Amino acid sequence: MTLRFYVSTVADGSMKPADKNVATVLPARTAFLAAHGIKPANTTLVHLTYETADFCRYVTVDDSHKGDGIIRQPSFDADALVTTTPGHALFLPLADCIAAVIHDPLRGVLMVSHLGRHNLEQMGGTSSIEYLADRHGCDPKHVTVWLSPAAGSGNYPLYGFGNRSLHDVATEQIVATGVPASSIELSPIDTTVDSDYFSHSQFLAGNRPTDGRHAVVAVMD
Repeated sequence: MTLRFYVSTVADGSMKPADKNVATVLPARTAFLAAHGIKPANTTLVHLTYETADFCRYVTVDDSHKGDGIIRQPSFDADALVTTTPGHALFLPLADCIAAVIHDPLRGVLMVSHLGRHNLEQMGGTSSIEYLADRHGCDPKHVTVWLSPAAGSGNYPLYGFGNRSLHDVATEQIVATGVPASSIELSPIDTTVDSDYFSHSQFLAGNRPTDGRHAVVAVMD
């Protein structure tokens, strides 16, 4: 079973609605997905909320969830989604945080997990792998991980982790579960520096003109 994943850029438009109405971003999402042979109706949104004390909310989705949050309003919140179905794409908008694309090719399991400061403070990197092991029988030794573009420590240090970067802390938490370091690939892109990607922190600092979201989508074939 093969894995494909893609990252949108500012040029693709914002992938998260400012007004919570998914219709306003459906054209941008549809064009981005279509460019990679993915249908919106076969895609499910990782819908994040911060009005919670739990940032390790994981959901295994099935065919009934296809299109949720993409072509219709989201019906549930999650910090990560898991699918075991080929052709079922998982879609995560973000700007500075990490999208961890986690794949077990032996068991045919795909997870897309949001790893920002809140998630990492609750050991979200470790919890993501443990969920796959407990719920889907995944052996961490067989898991591969790709960590998306994210804010670097120069402009976004994690004060609770000795001013290290999101990538550094996420990698440490994932390796602690038994995933080989050699099976983890980090994007070299710093979203606070590369203007091809949205950066929420740089927008708040007055260094970016718009506060949008790029997206990571992943799918098994």
